[in-house]
Amino acid sequence: MEFRLAPAGDATEVTWAMHGPSPYLAKLAGIFMNMDRMIGHDFEAGLANLKAKAEKAA
Repeated sequence: MEFRLAPAGDATEVTWAMHGPSPYLAKLAGIFMNMDRMIGHDFEAGLANLKAKAEKAA
């Protein structure tokens, strides 16, 4: 998992990505399934939690 934080004016742009080997079946499923739709809400919830914790710590 990779997090990139970059200044963006008064805010911070966060990029969250997952990298690694993908088994054949996962690659095949990725052709027929929209992975953004399947796990996108999990990424959004994680980023919202990260934002809340960062603002609370500041």
